[in-house]
Parts: sequence; C-alpha cells; structure tokens
Amino acid sequence: MSSLRNAISRRAHKERAQPSSRKKFGLLEKHKDYVVRAKAFHKKEETSQANKYTQEELMLMKTQDIGYILQKLQSERKKIEKLTAVLHSVDNHPSNRHIYYAEDREEARELQSQASESRVTPPSGDIPDHIKRKTAASYRELEARNSRVNQLEKLYMEMSLKKELQKKGRKRKLREDELVCPTSKPVYKWRSERKR
Repeated sequence: MSSLRNAISRRAHKERAQPSSRKKFGLLEKHKDYVVRAKAFHKKEETSQANKYTQEELMLMKTQDIGYILQKLQSERKKIEKLTAVLHSVDNHPSNRHIYYAEDREEARELQSQASESRVTPPSGDIPDHIKRKTAASYRELEARNSRVNQLEKLYMEMSLKKELQKKGRKRKLREDELVCPTSKPVYKWRSERKR
C-alpha cells in the first residue's frame, strides 16, 4: 500500500508569492531566507567583541583620547597667539619714538613740528595687492583656527565629563529648579565621600 501511495504524484505546496500590491517592497522573505538570516545574525552575535576591554582599559583609552584633544587644543592656541601677534604688527605700524632733549621752549616747538611732519602715516592704498591678499588669508585662517579651538574645547569638556561619570562614586543629575545658573547642559552633583 505504501508503495502505491508514493507512486501517485502529489501537488507540491509552495510558499505564497509577494502580493502584487506589495511588489514595491521587494521579494517576500521565505522561511529558508529567514533561516539563513537568523544563522548569520547569531554567528555575528557570538563573534562580537563588545566587552573585549575591561573597565580599566576603557578608562585608560579615554584618558589618552582626552590627552590628545588637550594637546591639539594647546597647539591651536599657540598658533592663534602667533598669528595675532603677526597680524597686530602688520596692522599697527609701530611708531618710532625718539626722545629729543631741547635746550629751551623754542627748540622744543621746532622738534615737535619736525616730528609731526615726518610722522605722516602711509595711506592704505599704497599697500600692494599681494600683501592685502595675504593679510586677508591670514585673517580667514585666524577665524578658522578660533572656531576649531571652540570645537575642541566643547569636545574636551564633553569627554572629561563622560570620563568623570564613569568613575566610582554616587552622583546624580540636578533638576532645573536646583540649578543656581541654569544652562542647557546637564549638571551633576557627586556625593561627598570621606577620604581616609
């Protein structure tokens, strides 16, 4: 009997196709597709190394990152100082002050008149174009460096706050009504611990 049952051809039941109204969403995932996707997901999950580092190693890495940001911040500040010094010396022509000693009031007036005649400042039209372009480029560079310093300061503050929050000790975030000076950034308060 069983041999006859196997001899009769039966209809192969197929999984349903994607309905025509949902063709825009692509192929309908079949069970075999789901199995392949689930196996791949679990394989990745097993090999993921999220907890590869210990808490101390993570803290050390954060300290190194903060140190790098601080180093960059200091180097940018030094470059800004140099640029501003150069630009101030270009813009503000140093007045050469010579001290003249006069015997009497007439000689003093004469020396003053000579100094005022020689102290005529050159008009800005006499400056060549290439120098004007260089000073304009230097001012643009100064502005870019100032914005970079501001970004680095924000990043440094955020990273140091995150590092402090990872340390041991009880802390809590202050509510709006508890703040003395309201800010948009969160403010934390640590519980005072007695050091032995």
